[in-house]
Amino acid sequence: MYTVSKTFTFCYGHRLMNDAGRCGNLHGHTARVTFVLGKETLDEHGMVIHFDRLKETIGEWIAENLDHTTLLCKDDPLTAALENAGERFRKLDVNPTAENIAKLLFNMAQGFNLPIRQVEVWESETSKATYQAT
Repeated sequence: MYTVSKTFTFCYGHRLMNDAGRCGNLHGHTARVTFVLGKETLDEHGMVIHFDRLKETIGEWIAENLDHTTLLCKDDPLTAALENAGERFRKLDVNPTAENIAKLLFNMAQGFNLPIRQVEVWESETSKATYQAT
């Protein structure tokens, strides 16, 4: 199996509903996300995938949909206030944890027909979550 990886960074705000700790408060992160892609054989250029394709697909999607965006659970009452204020936010079906963001990005990569194997989301220098193909 050949693998390659590509890392992107983006800034986002979030809060975790029903979290009794500090993460229940609105706060932000500069996330680092690494996509690991793999194939059994290389293409005609000797690549798993051209890195430019990653920038043009998942990289652009992150820039347009997650960067400098507040991520909230669809049930979070803050969504109404942000909408009324004209703020940029994205509703998720689940709590916007690093684990759920990793799965969201994995699914988006699949939607671009990328040979995705794993996504790592670092929400800080010491904390990461991973979602991978089973």
